[in-house]
Amino acid sequence: MKKTLLLFLFTAILISCKDNKAEIEEPDANTPVVDSTLTETYQGEFIYTPDASVFKGRSYVYGVEMNDLAKELGKKVEAVKKSDYDMVPVIVRGEVNKKPEETEGWDEILTITEIINVSDTPTKADVELKANKS
Repeated sequence: MKKTLLLFLFTAILISCKDNKAEIEEPDANTPVVDSTLTETYQGEFIYTPDASVFKGRSYVYGVEMNDLAKELGKKVEAVKKSDYDMVPVIVRGEVNKKPEETEGWDEILTITEIINVSDTPTKADVELKANKS
């Protein structure tokens, strides 16, 4: 009886452990879309300050390399913002790399290579703080 049970268990394990080939998954809204130019397209919110910029998607946050395109995007975003803390939806192409050793900031840095689109309106804040004027 034990041998039959062991044989059955062994067979079940072999069948369940067969080599599954990797399935091709549909990209969701959290996954950057791979572009034919071998850079990736990122859709998210951008906030710019002269010292640092941040790009925030649904499931990732990147620091932004302060190159000429990041500064240009900062000017375009500045024209749309209504307050200093507004984030503006944008679509850009670029590359994400690990930050250089011994530097401060985000672990991953987005280097913008192309500005595709800048929204006409800032993102609505999830939480809005108002000063109490009493």
